[in-house]
Formats: sequence, structure tokens, C-alpha cells
Amino acid sequence: MLTNKVPFPPKDGGAFATLNMALGLVESGAEVTLLAMSTPKHPTTEKDFPESIRKQIKIHTVFVDTKISPVKALHNLIFSKHAYNAQRFLSKQFASALKTLLDENSYDIVQLEGLYIYPYLNLIRKHFNGKVVLRAHNVEHEIWLRNASIQTNRFKRWYFNHLANRVKNAEINLLKRIDLLVPISIRDQQMLEQLGYCEASFTSPTGYCLSESGNMNEDFEMPSVFHLGGLDWIPNQEGIFWFLDNCWPHVLSSVPDAKFYVAGRNANQDLITKINGYQNVNFIGEVEDSAKFMSSKAVMAVPLLSGSGMRIKIVEGMALGKAIVSTSIGAEGIDIENGKHLMIADTPYLMAKSIVKLLLNKKEILRIGKNAQEFVDQNLDNTILTGNLFSFYKQSLNESNSLI
Repeated sequence: MLTNKVPFPPKDGGAFATLNMALGLVESGAEVTLLAMSTPKHPTTEKDFPESIRKQIKIHTVFVDTKISPVKALHNLIFSKHAYNAQRFLSKQFASALKTLLDENSYDIVQLEGLYIYPYLNLIRKHFNGKVVLRAHNVEHEIWLRNASIQTNRFKRWYFNHLANRVKNAEINLLKRIDLLVPISIRDQQMLEQLGYCEASFTSPTGYCLSESGNMNEDFEMPSVFHLGGLDWIPNQEGIFWFLDNCWPHVLSSVPDAKFYVAGRNANQDLITKINGYQNVNFIGEVEDSAKFMSSKAVMAVPLLSGSGMRIKIVEGMALGKAIVSTSIGAEGIDIENGKHLMIADTPYLMAKSIVKLLLNKKEILRIGKNAQEFVDQNLDNTILTGNLFSFYKQSLNESNSLI
């Protein structure tokens, strides 16, 4: 498994998804080696993993300086046809470590965790004869198209559209060169097939380790609303301020003592100051125990206007029995029933109305939370999902061997 960030601690969706899949595949009987980039944003190394995980997975990390450089971004814009998003992850040291692993070991599968490992595909093909798999965490170019669509600044809108086109071309080219595709949702699978992929694929949502969910907490703060997610991610930032400007005033007009908590990593001081400027809003920042934090609040708000793939924090919230109000984009990739497992609201009026309905009726919060937890138990058990993927891999390998 190759990834452009170390999946520990699993405090964001990508890290959570990568680590859970690796552990699930080991549980199913696979031998897993993980080569990850240690970056300024995700600076952990193999030594930071608990010993229990290091005993199960062979972990290697290489530091790669992926900090965004305006000068390099401009140079890329003018002189390159490749997406700057991917060029940031080019590293001679990472390439050398990858070559060594491929030369010294015999693997059946090399699994790319997301699009941005694609610059190493030529090296992989040169030193590896097995199956190359793309585990698509989302449809990358769609994220940038959606980001562009909600920009009011003309240059930002143009630049995000420009990035989206480059990322789309990278996705199209990569899809032509992989052997197997593992999308995170049926919707993503269909979109990637529309880009030209026509080989074998297997949809595998991110699973949740059910042993970690525990009992649903019914003794939470009322009336409270919370948002939890990476605060350096543009879609989260835009969604939070859309909610604060357009939805939160309507909530307060009906529930004046309601409080909104914003939690997450990597918020800059300007963001913190701006968030704290709203009425009845508390900036929490990074939380040590996300499950404990979520369990202590009443309603989870996911006001995403852009993004792609599957929102792992929604899965985590559902597993804990939280009542969630989300936009359609936020709930993509999870086959839920609106009003039963969570509430979908795509306008400020509907989102505010849905949150008020919950804050005024604790029984409704508990009903939706119970349904959400049951949905995860029945559909998103990590052991079952990764077991099914492992069976798909074995079948694909057996079919290839039978042709030799």
C-alpha cells in the first residue's frame, strides 16, 4: 500500500480509511507492507505507530516536503502540464525506498491510496509484474470543480477550474494503466467508468471497527450542535461559514440558548478569530478523543458544499449513534435513507429547520441516532468489507494465474 501521508493518528478521513483497510486486510489473511510519505502536515513516522499495529503491518515512512510554494505553483502553472497537487509529492527519496521494496520483496498487489501516487507508476511497472490497484478515495477532479463553482473571486474560480482539468487528465491517464479499481462508492465507480475505465472493479466503502463504537450515549449536552473535521481543508472552511452566515441565525431565533461547537485540526488564527466572532459559537480546535467529543454533543452538522468521495466523520458519527444533518454532498457515498438514518438539507432554511426540529425533540435525536448506529452495524463493518475485498483480490489473482 502506497500513500502520500502517514495514516496515523487516524484523525482525518484519508488516514482513517487507509489504516482501517490495512488492518482489515491483515485480519483477512493478507501480508501488508505500507510505504507512506511523512509530510509537514502529517509528520509521524513508523516509530509513532503503536506496537500492536507495527506487529501486524510492515511500515516504512519517508519524509517528503509537500509545503505549498507560491513560486513553485506559478512555475508549474506556466511551464508544466501536470497538476501542482501531484507534483508536490515527487521525491527521489520516496522513489528510492519504493524501488528497494519492489526489488527485495515479492508482492502480489501494489495498491495506490488515491490519485497522487500516480507519478510513481512508471517506476512501479519497471520493477513490479503484479497487479496495480487504484483505491480511489474520491473523484479528485470533482473536488476542484465544486470548489471552483462556489468561488466569488474570479482568479480563484479560474485557477480551480484549471486545476480540475489537469487533475481530470491525470485521472484519465491513470485509469488506462491500472489493473484493478477499488472505488469507495457506487457513484464514484460510475463516474470513473465514465472517464474511460473498463477493467475489473470492486466497490469497497470505508469500514468502521464496530468494537470501537460502544454504547450510544444518551446523556449529551442540550441544545448543542457541532462540526468536526480538518480546518485546513477548503470545503470544510467554506461549509462552516455558509452554515454560520445562513443557517445558524435561524437556529438561534427558534432555540436562543443553542450552542455550536467547531472542532478540528490545523486552524489558523484568522479562522479561529472569525469563528469566535459569531453568537453562541465556540471554537474547540483539535480534540484528543473524537468519539468522546462527539458523544458529548446532541446534533452533528455537515454543511459541505463541495468535496467528493465518502465523509468518514459521518460514518464515525453514525457508529456512535449521533443524529446528523448534512447536505447531499456531505452524505454522498453512504446509502442512507433521508429522515431515517440522518437528515438531508441542501438549503439554509431546510438545514436550520432540521436542526431546530432535533434540538426541540430529544426523542427524535435518539431515534435517528439508533437507526444510524444500526445502519453502520449492518452495512459498514470493517471486517466484512475488507474480507470481501480480499476475496476479490484472490479471485483476480487466481484468474490471472490460470491464463499463464
